[in-house]
Amino acid sequence: MTTLHVTNFYHPASGGVRTFYQAMLAAADRDGRPMRLVVPGEADRVEAVGRWGRIYHVRAPRSPVVDPRYRLLLPHTFLTGGGALSRILRDEQPDLVEVCDKYALCHLAGMLRRGWVAGVRRPTLVGLSCERAADNVGPVLARGSGALVRWYLGRVYAGQFDVHFANSEYTAAELRAAIHPRHPRTVHVVPMGVALDGFGPEHRSADVRAEIARRTGLAEPYDLVLYVGRLAREKNLTLLLDTLRAFGSLAARPTALVIAGSGPLAAELARALASGAAGPACLWGQVDDRRALAALYASADAFVHPNPREPFGIAPLEAMASGVPLVAPRAGGVLSYASDGNAWLAPPVPYAMARALDGALCRGLVRDRRIARARQQAESFDWGRVCREVFALYDAVHHARLGN
Repeated sequence: MTTLHVTNFYHPASGGVRTFYQAMLAAADRDGRPMRLVVPGEADRVEAVGRWGRIYHVRAPRSPVVDPRYRLLLPHTFLTGGGALSRILRDEQPDLVEVCDKYALCHLAGMLRRGWVAGVRRPTLVGLSCERAADNVGPVLARGSGALVRWYLGRVYAGQFDVHFANSEYTAAELRAAIHPRHPRTVHVVPMGVALDGFGPEHRSADVRAEIARRTGLAEPYDLVLYVGRLAREKNLTLLLDTLRAFGSLAARPTALVIAGSGPLAAELARALASGAAGPACLWGQVDDRRALAALYASADAFVHPNPREPFGIAPLEAMASGVPLVAPRAGGVLSYASDGNAWLAPPVPYAMARALDGALCRGLVRDRRIARARQQAESFDWGRVCREVFALYDAVHHARLGN
């Protein structure tokens, strides 16, 4: 069957959703499954992905809030028969449509459900949740917005779809709690994954460490603490800086903090690091080359993930696959794979995180065993396996809707 996926969370420097769909397109091409992806772009164009995949880039304006690097597909693309999304749907006639957007694009599912998109047969409708709405919009709204978010999810969003997928139990829990009894919907957990063939300790690079030493003014031996991800307020990067500040009194050797990524907080972070409050540190910038990213991960001595509300967290999983100790809050979607047996977990407060970091940097048998278990855990999230399971679930929910 043909699956068509629509999302606003896709641009050249975006994170988990883009990585997920790239992995799915690659798997679809290997297995001979027609898959289409519709994303916002600077201009209208169609990108072929092998023989079986296709990405429709639809011209869209930049986001006016949060992160102007993102572009947004808006409802006018499907509200009229002449809209770009309407035309794509008529041409493709997909068997299943998945929407990853709780705000602007979810209403497409409602229109398809009611047969209001002319010339398009009714597909199976899947809502993909890759974040908790309360974590994203709650801080923007007034206090007490939780009830409004639950009302929206239960009364407006959830019922437009036949079924829901969520990238972790943490993400799924919000949706399950909000679904209205009059419109019951099943929520399946479909985790993200990791490219095991691209990450590993064998990629450790003396050149990378020498460059970091040059930028931070350190010399070997030193400990390299790494963060990789979007530089955005919801990533709780203040805790990262406060953790390194608290760690200063515990450090057994000089420590360098490297922050890799891009986003709206880049300038603010650059000023904070320049003040020296977090110790020797540098902004590494966006790393798009996978080999360079693998070398950066493997060259680290610990990876600190500061966000207790992470929906899933591909970067921490990539660190685990790279043989790098993971330090993270004992909360959120990272608990899909991180535990006390394979990571160093702590309450999301600076001194507790600093103590966990101290443990992660303590060489010895305990550290080696946790690193080995982390790699084993990462192997169960290999993208090949994850994608096969997701496609099998697409097949199952589609055939269940059709009654066969």
